[in-house]
Amino acid sequence: MKEAQWELIEPLLPDPNTGGRPEKHPRREVVNAILYVVRSGCPWRYLPTDLPPWQTVYWYFQQWEEAGVTDRLLAELRIRARRQQGREDEPSAGILDSQSVKGADTVGRNSRGYDAGKKVNGRKRFIVTDTTGLLITVAVMAASWQDRDGAKTALLSAYLSTPIRYVYADQGFAGRLVEWTRTTLRTTLDIVRKPADQRGFAVHPRRWVVERTLAWLTSHRRLARDYERDPRVSEALIRWAAIGQTARRITRGHPAQRQPRYTLD
Repeated sequence: MKEAQWELIEPLLPDPNTGGRPEKHPRREVVNAILYVVRSGCPWRYLPTDLPPWQTVYWYFQQWEEAGVTDRLLAELRIRARRQQGREDEPSAGILDSQSVKGADTVGRNSRGYDAGKKVNGRKRFIVTDTTGLLITVAVMAASWQDRDGAKTALLSAYLSTPIRYVYADQGFAGRLVEWTRTTLRTTLDIVRKPADQRGFAVHPRRWVVERTLAWLTSHRRLARDYERDPRVSEALIRWAAIGQTARRITRGHPAQRQPRYTLD
């Protein structure tokens, strides 16, 4: 993590506990270790020796998650990124999507399922982003959940944490969910449908942004499939991946761009 990125994150972490013994390891190295696990996909026990011990890193990971630190970090960084782009602090519209990922052997039977449409045995991630692709909320559950049912948790979280009252989604969320969102959350769920004359792949307005965010998240090897016994740990790791991405986005000054193709002359 670069110095500019650490300057964004450090003030948002809770104050050290002054009642006990001093912290032995710098917090910057603890955050680096968490981001290393998410990016590289290595088990906690396989952290490099130049980082703090894995027991210390995982203890901070658990404590910060229970205290809601990752939620506050993500929300504050999202506000700063939106200000940098000349937008209001809080979004008024969001984009909803889901992603089914394979579950490793460590994923228990009680929290995994089979997505018959994608032919994936594992878990399903529901995310809501703003219209620039910044993560707002995430919910992880068994892949057997239907989109129209599993999305309720993510939509409710977005409703409680932001002023979003207009959400775009694809055809998989059509049906009863539209009426539930309107009557329960007083929110409009706009289904972006595929044009009748479309053949092959095409980029859809208001849809590619959230799909790009999912692609960014799965570029982290820990998130390429689900390894976690507890779905809440999966949600926390996804938030940490988004925190790292948003911090880089702020210090870079713009979203990531596709690298140009290089050809051999």
